Amino acid sequence: MTGPFVGSVRARLDLDSDELASASQWARRLGVSTESVELYRSSDVIDLHLDSFIWPRIIHYDLNRAHTGSPWGRRFAGQADVPRVVSAGVTGAMWSITTNPFRAADRRRDAFEINLAWIRSVLGATTDVSIVSTAAEYRRAREAGRHGAFISIQGANALSADDAAIDLAISGGVSRVTLVHLTNSRLGASSSPLSKFGRDRGLTDFGRSMVERLDASRVIVDLAHISRPGFWDAVTAHDASVPLMVTHTGVDAVRSHWRNVDDAQVRAISETGGCIGIMLEESFLGRSPVAVDVVVDHLEHLVRVGGEAVAAIGTDFDGMITPPVSLSRHAHLPRLVESMRGRGWGDERIRAVLGGNALRVIESVRG
Repeated sequence: MTGPFVGSVRARLDLDSDELASASQWARRLGVSTESVELYRSSDVIDLHLDSFIWPRIIHYDLNRAHTGSPWGRRFAGQADVPRVVSAGVTGAMWSITTNPFRAADRRRDAFEINLAWIRSVLGATTDVSIVSTAAEYRRAREAGRHGAFISIQGANALSADDAAIDLAISGGVSRVTLVHLTNSRLGASSSPLSKFGRDRGLTDFGRSMVERLDASRVIVDLAHISRPGFWDAVTAHDASVPLMVTHTGVDAVRSHWRNVDDAQVRAISETGGCIGIMLEESFLGRSPVAVDVVVDHLEHLVRVGGEAVAAIGTDFDGMITPPVSLSRHAHLPRLVESMRGRGWGDERIRAVLGGNALRVIESVRG
């Protein structure tokens, strides 16, 4: 194996192929029941936000090789690659092209075109993965024993130069667009403290028109990262018959944080038939060290406020995050199942959280 992180200190965060092949060994390594692993393995497991494509763009990180973490352990990078995603039983994921906010507007369409071809080349380079854009394509991939890779964009300013960029995204099979990221753009304001005009601003007229264009093209609108006024502007501009998503966030009622959604936002997403992915960044979840049960606290609050159909998972792995040590790899997700089962959650609710709710939304918007 080659690559910048191969050969780094493993610290036993990853499970080897023998452990993953055996439900009992997998369970033993994680300290959970075999039943929890078997429930996980028999479920649709869909990660609503994987940001691992950042690293091939920054350094020579090969997403098609199994790495052993990073020089920083569980932090920042080395959390996911195609072989480990597949071997961990993740049946589908939204793989993101994250927009460089500092690129000049007149270069964005060309950069997006290059990155779209690049990520399709990476994800299409192995027979373990099928690039998909609909629920029907995902199901065919799963029947063939393949991971279904949806392509998404984080930061719609990648599409803000002209209509040709939006047309390219649609024709290129982009299934989801996160309107804003960590900085303001021509579309509107971010929730981030880095937002140079403040978080009290919402969407611009162009941002509202982008929501309308995405709705009309059956591309899922993602309201992660957006300012609260921008969130409500998007809800108003949005076609109410089409589900919305917040793909990676925490819940403000569990952990008060600028990045997390409040109860009114949870209800608004639920009312569209959408879903919300709980992410695995420690600072958004609680005080470090964050236990598995804290993540389930966020999921449980979503269910309590928005109903069972709203809760999902969006890890944000490799998006320069610091995940909880007990949930720092996809292969650790059966620990979530164990915790949910410990609260008396039934199998169908657990399956819905792992991937069923995400798949329902994708099917509703994209077929």
